[in-house]
Amino acid sequence: MRKTFFSVGFILVASAMLWLGVGCASDAQTDALIGGAVGAGVGQAVGRDTKGTLIGAAVGAGAGYVIGAQSDKKKNEQPNRQETTVQPASASSSETIWITNSNGSKTSVVIRKEGNFWYGPKGERYDTKPTEEQLRAVYGF
Repeated sequence: MRKTFFSVGFILVASAMLWLGVGCASDAQTDALIGGAVGAGVGQAVGRDTKGTLIGAAVGAGAGYVIGAQSDKKKNEQPNRQETTVQPASASSSETIWITNSNGSKTSVVIRKEGNFWYGPKGERYDTKPTEEQLRAVYGF
C-alpha cells in the first residue's frame, strides 16, 4: 500500500512539474502530456501494476490530444473570421497606384485615406490624393 501511495504521489508531482514547466507548441501536445500523466496516475491507482499505468497513460494521452486538437482548431478558425470582417466605409479606405520607374518597370504603392487626408506606406501625409509624380519622387527609381 505504501509503495502504491508513493508511486501515485510521484506521478502526480511529476505531472504538475511538467504541466507548469514545459511549454508545448500546441494545445494538443500540452493536453496529451497532461492527459498521459493523469492517466498514468489513475491507471496505477486502479490497476496497481505497470500494465495499468501504461494503459492509463496511453488512454489519457489520446484523450488529451483529441481535446487539445479541438481547441487548436477553434483558435485557428477565429483569426479567419476576424480577417473577413468588413470595416465601415468611414473608417479608412485604401487604393493602389502604379508608378512607372525610369527603366520602364512598375512599382505599386498602396495609399490609404483617413478622414480628409491620404497617407503613403512610409507614413507621409498628403492633403489631396497624391499623383503618380508625387509618389515616384518617394517610391520610384
